[in-house]
Parts: sequence; structure tokens; C-alpha cells
Amino acid sequence: MIPRERERLAPGALTLAAAARAVAAVAHEGFSSDDALALAEERPDRAAVRAIALGTLRWYLRLAPVVAGIVARPAAEVDPLLRALLVTCAHQIEYSRGAPEVSVHLAVDAARELGMPRATGLVNAVLRRFVTERAGRFAAADAELAVRSAHPQWLVDELARHWPGQIDSILEAGNQHPPMTLRVDLSRGASVAQYIEELAGAGRVARALEWRPGALVLEHAAPVSALPGFREGRVSVQDAGAQLAAPLLDLRPGQRVLDACAAPGGKTAHILQQQPRVADLLAVDKDPSRLRRVEETLQRIGRGARCRVADLAEPGVLTGEGLFDRILVDAPCSATGVIRRHPDIKLLRRAEDLGPLAELQRRILAAAFALLAPGGRLVYATCSLLPQENEAPVLELLAREPRARRLPWPDGVELPPGAHRLEAGVQMLPGAAAGTDGFYYACLGRGSI
Repeated sequence: MIPRERERLAPGALTLAAAARAVAAVAHEGFSSDDALALAEERPDRAAVRAIALGTLRWYLRLAPVVAGIVARPAAEVDPLLRALLVTCAHQIEYSRGAPEVSVHLAVDAARELGMPRATGLVNAVLRRFVTERAGRFAAADAELAVRSAHPQWLVDELARHWPGQIDSILEAGNQHPPMTLRVDLSRGASVAQYIEELAGAGRVARALEWRPGALVLEHAAPVSALPGFREGRVSVQDAGAQLAAPLLDLRPGQRVLDACAAPGGKTAHILQQQPRVADLLAVDKDPSRLRRVEETLQRIGRGARCRVADLAEPGVLTGEGLFDRILVDAPCSATGVIRRHPDIKLLRRAEDLGPLAELQRRILAAAFALLAPGGRLVYATCSLLPQENEAPVLELLAREPRARRLPWPDGVELPPGAHRLEAGVQMLPGAAAGTDGFYYACLGRGSI
């Protein structure tokens, strides 16, 4: 039976409370949004919990300072869960279509649900002031670009330094809801046009991307269970920018291929669909749980590869595997190019993370290049917007390794609209004409000295 206290809670209060818990886990405990929302997966209102939590995280850095100014207490004196609830409800007041008074009422009941009945008076008072004072308070706070765009100051500074002409569009893109982009398995003989017709028969509208064969964008996002052929591997969910990795490898039958940082497996699957007749594909990841996701993806598409737990940052980890004709290094990075999909990055990433990440990228790239066969091709990729993670490690390898060569963008792979050609590679920015996330790609080869 439902406890009497819960019976008296307003409809929607439990949803708001669950969203606040997820926001607190990210903002105050350092969880990723995926991990923070995992507990809500079995809830009937999981879609609403997810939407509220991700929306709050998207705008957290704009909302939190204004709420803190109203609370007027040192942060250390306010319970982190209470702070998260106040910011979550402030998001609903500022960005949802609901009546502000209703949101305040739900927040008061959510405080009870979260075990904070003594805080209901504070919640009510703070949020009522937020309703009446928010216009003026935001006008003052929004004078700062970092606050107005809800991005961390360090990242705004980095973008202003490296991409001054594009910073406004990058920040705007970071706050947009990402499109749901699909990749059709063209190796099975189907076409994008045929799949779009199949979607139409299921009541879903989509359009093809002219510059990326096999890619299409849904007009409205849908659960993967509602996508025809998803369970059979005929279609996968993958940003159009990420769909460039496999084609850039310029795969040929009979080659040995290494996917050096394979999880969660989308690019691994695309390699096998791009060239079903590879002789050997080794998918590597240092995290066993993430490598299982690669195995699950391969099982779904009905293709096979060798999967091995290994950390390429460790010297000699793949000794005995021999050399590979093609290597994909989708390196761990700051993920600053995919903020629109993962708004928790705004809160979790720090400026001090960049140095260790760049060092890790250099080590992985050097280790992978040592495994590249003469005449082979290596594609270095990140979802970062920052040169210290992109051009810098590639140029360093080229300067240090006499056998390393820049290779051209392959014939038949169209450069995405709005992409920037750099000295060593190509940078795609979110918010550009292609409509993709932010990615960097560089193609390298190994010659003889």
C-alpha cells in the first residue's frame, strides 16, 4: 500500500524529486548523468525524470548562481540535495510550460518526498522569490557570457582563444537538443530511401543527409525499440560526425584492423558493415564493463570481432598481436564537442583535466602507431573542440616519428559542410552547417625511413 504521506503529495512531485536526486548526484557527487539516471530506468515516469534532469544540467550554470543569490546562505550550510531541488524547480519555472505556481507547489511536496520536511518553508519562500525576481536577477547574471550560455568559464575562455569567430554558435549548439541520427547498414543491400519509406509506414518522418551516405535524421526522436530493424542490426543510432570514422579508414578486404578504444561499439560495428570482408578485427578497451557493450552491439548486428581488455596507454600491452593494416584511435578526451548530448560535461569537466588527457592521448597515439604496418593507415579521432587534444598530439607524433606521414582525406568521403581543414586534420564544430556534434579527425600513414 502507498503510505498516507505519499498519497497527499501532488501529482508530479515524485518525478521532480527523482530528477533532483539525479541532478544532485551529478552536481555534488561527480556521477555521470547516465549513471545518475540509471536508478530511474525502471520507473514509469523515467522519460519525464530524464527530461527534467538533463534540462536542469543543461542550464545549471545559469540557474544555480541566481538561486544561490536568493538563498543568501553559504553553500556549505545548504544540503546538496536541497540545492539540487531548488535548481531543478527553478529550471521548471524558467524553461518549462507549466505554471510557476504549480512548480513551486510540486517542489514543496518533493522536499517531503526527499526526506526534508523541515525545508518546505525555505523551498516555498526561495522559489516564490525566484518567480517574482528572476527577470531582474537573470538580466544582471546574463551580463557574463559564461553564465548566459550556461557553460563553465574555463571552457568559454578556451573557445574564445581557439575559435573566436565561432564561439557564439558553439555555445548555442551546446544548449540545443541533439537530433536523433541513424545509420543504415548499406552492406545488406538496403538504401536510405527505402528505410525512410519503412519509417513512414511506422508513422515516423526522416530525411537523408546528402553529404553522408547511409545517414538520416529523424524529425522526432524515438525509442530504439520503435525503429524498424534496430534489433536485427539493419539500423543503428550514431551521430553523422561519428559516422566518418569507418569510411576514413579506407578499408579493403583481407586487412587486419585494430579498434583501439572501441567502447561502446558503434564505430566497431560500422567498420564491419563498411567492409564485411576484413580478415581480422580486434576491438580493445581497458574497461571490461564497457567492452561488454561492444560485444552486445556486435551481437545485435550479427557480426563478429575479437574483443580484448587492454589499455593502450600501457607499453607493450598488445605484444604478440603483430601489426595492423588499419587502426582507429578514438581517443579518450574532454568530450567538449558532445555537450549537447551530455550536458553533465559542463559540470564534470575541469580545466585541470586537459593536461592529463593530452598526455594520455599522446601515449595511446604513440602506442597505436607502433602497431601500424608499413603502408598502413591510422585514423586519430576525438569528440573534443580543443587543439591541445587534437592537432597537438598529432603534430607532435609527426615531428618525433620519422616514419609518420600525413595522409589525405580519402577520395569518396565528402568533407562535412562547415568543417575546418587544419594543418594535420579536420575539425567539425557543433552548430556548423553539417549539424553534427564536434569531432576531430586526422589520417596518418606509416612509411619507411
